[in-house]
Amino acid sequence: MIRSIATLGEYTLDALQEIGRVSVFVMKGVSSCFLPKFFPREIFRQMMAVGFYSLPIVGLTAIFAGMVLALQMHIGFKRFDAEGAIAAVVVISITRELGPVFAGLMVAGRLGSSIAAEIGSMKVSEQIDALLTLRVNPFHFLVAPRVIAGVLMLPFLVLIADIIGVMGGFLVAVTVLDFSAGPYIAQTIQTLQLMDVVSGLAKASAFGFCITSLGCYHGFYSDLGARGVGRATTSAVVSSCIGVLVLNYLLTALFFGI
Repeated sequence: MIRSIATLGEYTLDALQEIGRVSVFVMKGVSSCFLPKFFPREIFRQMMAVGFYSLPIVGLTAIFAGMVLALQMHIGFKRFDAEGAIAAVVVISITRELGPVFAGLMVAGRLGSSIAAEIGSMKVSEQIDALLTLRVNPFHFLVAPRVIAGVLMLPFLVLIADIIGVMGGFLVAVTVLDFSAGPYIAQTIQTLQLMDVVSGLAKASAFGFCITSLGCYHGFYSDLGARGVGRATTSAVVSSCIGVLVLNYLLTALFFGI
């Protein structure tokens, strides 16, 4: 009994220590985004990595999400003779939830692993120590550009995902479900509200901050060696995906009430 309590206490202390270390790291990362010295070229490079190079996977995910959503809504609503609500449900679901969440998860898988592997490899090869020797703050050079790029570029990815996802639902509704294009587009425009889009873009910024911060954190604190970098990469992806889902719930409750 005493051994079980001791083990539980040990796990609790380790968890609290990890939370504290993440909190301190995130605060230092946020402060480095606003304090000089800045590296515009590195910020632009990271913006390209986050935004432009993530477009194909985000767009592909969004269009199939919209297409599947339209099909599933038709199957469900047909039981209640409510097929006319498909356009409204598709546009609200995509802009509020599916667009931001799917984009966040795809970027977490692609970018979170890349950041953790890159920074972890730099730690193993002592490049971070070399930055300190050159009097370059690693937070300013490594963390700040990635966090800034994530916060700024993920909303653009989500906006594009919203457009592509709604288009995917429209294509299925018109070509497969025999909807009329004009009424479908009219109902989509009539249903869509500014708050639906704004809430999704705000979620995207929060997701970008979460993904980049956790990726940098796991890279900085990775163990030495190839195995340590691999574990850091896996931890970065898992924690980023969980963070995206938790933040999605919290922000949904904040924007639309409980």
